[in-house]
Amino acid sequence: MVKPAFLVMNVITLSLVAACSLVSAAPDHDQLRPWPATLPQGLLDLRIVDQLRFGPNVTARFSTDYGRLTEATPAAVLYPPSAADIAALVRLSFSSPRPFAIAARGHGHSVRGQALAPCGVVVDMASLGGAHGRVNVRVGDDGAYYYVDAGGEQLWIDVLRESLNHGVAPRSWTDYLYLTVGGTLSNAGIGGQAFRHGPQISNVYELDVITGKGDMITCSPGTNSDLFYGVLGGLGQLGIITRARIAVEPAPERVRWVRLIYTDLGSLTRDQELLLSITEKGFDYIEGELLTEKGIDNSSFFSCKDSAKINALAAEFRVIYFLEGALYYKLNAASQVDERLESLLKKLKFVPGFAFTKDVSYVRFLNRVHEDEIKLRPLGLWDVPHPWLNVFVPKSSIRDFEIRVIQAILTADSSSASAGTFLITPMNKTKWDDQMSVATPDEEVFYAVGLLRSATEDDWKRLDRQNEEIISTCEHARIELKQYLPYYRSQEEWKRHFGRKWERFAELKSKYDPKALLSPGQRIFTSLTVS
Repeated sequence: MVKPAFLVMNVITLSLVAACSLVSAAPDHDQLRPWPATLPQGLLDLRIVDQLRFGPNVTARFSTDYGRLTEATPAAVLYPPSAADIAALVRLSFSSPRPFAIAARGHGHSVRGQALAPCGVVVDMASLGGAHGRVNVRVGDDGAYYYVDAGGEQLWIDVLRESLNHGVAPRSWTDYLYLTVGGTLSNAGIGGQAFRHGPQISNVYELDVITGKGDMITCSPGTNSDLFYGVLGGLGQLGIITRARIAVEPAPERVRWVRLIYTDLGSLTRDQELLLSITEKGFDYIEGELLTEKGIDNSSFFSCKDSAKINALAAEFRVIYFLEGALYYKLNAASQVDERLESLLKKLKFVPGFAFTKDVSYVRFLNRVHEDEIKLRPLGLWDVPHPWLNVFVPKSSIRDFEIRVIQAILTADSSSASAGTFLITPMNKTKWDDQMSVATPDEEVFYAVGLLRSATEDDWKRLDRQNEEIISTCEHARIELKQYLPYYRSQEEWKRHFGRKWERFAELKSKYDPKALLSPGQRIFTSLTVS
């Protein structure tokens, strides 16, 4: 017997109210609207009835994220087989007298609850497409490589694998590939290729987006361009990305992987900036990393003999750095890559005798962090608290940042200095499109500094306080940082973060998500109607 629609709706409503009554939203989320106690009859699209799940056995996995720092329980989880079902859920909320919050969750790799929906509904993006991957590569009959269409829920590792089947690959990558397309494009998607090709958001031709009104819109630089540019780097505030058309190029086969050791940050950054200026026959990937006197520990890149040599240098200087570079090539061009590398090394000022190389496949290089994950998970060292801090530092302030942060705070505390990975990655402003929502420093060269620390349940708050000290120190020193994967507690802080882009961003929010339904965990807009 088929239940009347209003009976089904009442069952769902009661289930959600009961679920929400079992949790109390944390103080940080007290302005967010829970699932309503009543819903107008006729608004519920019965297609989504069977896709909603309730109860702690379901919601627990969607109540926290990779950071393990924040917990907020949703009232329900939606498992949509299609984008149309997500749109139906959004329209339901938008049409309700008491709209509820909605968060799209991909791989859950945010660190401060950005993909949580306290007492609202989390959309499990992985359900899109069911068991069939939504990655389609378009290669022309003449051999021209056009693009890859990927669902917003797709992991970049799957985009890579399918693209390689056609001899092509996207140009820009994050260091970790088990992230979703929609997730990285909502932030920026940065890595060691960004200096040359820009972040991932600079390599997108077209998007399918579900707005905060439940409209399904295709947008590009020439069609609905305000939504296109607004969503890229827009932190999920303007819409849910369900498809992205991404630029590709012929895929390399091998990578000559290089690490060069430096004893001071100035030498490292000067060489990084030199490499940024080499437009032809330079590195295809550039990053940097800080090492403390603890040195290299169990690195698969270095031999035991090389590790001992580097550790001795680190013990002598307390802090050293390495520049990580990569040259991509085809198998039939091995001799040419040798010549390229030799020419580049002659231009650089690393410590003599401290250049280390390795040759690996293109896939292994791009997927290198996953190798660490495989090792750390069985040891219980992967799913631990991650009090991360990612900031963009202007080139003009990097020396000041070294003195006030690296020397005075980080390396002065040996326990925190050895707690994780410290990346220093150069960025070229010309490769970023200023029409996009993401906020960056107003200088031609800036550095993405990532303090990627792991902690215990007892220690993460101390490291988090240290992150706050770093931010406060930079503010007092007038170092104009921009947070990446940002987290702020007030709208005033968000306004300062976006700076001259704030007014436009707020206008787009009012146009495409006027009831502030989407991505409540970002804590940018929490009022019922954006003004």
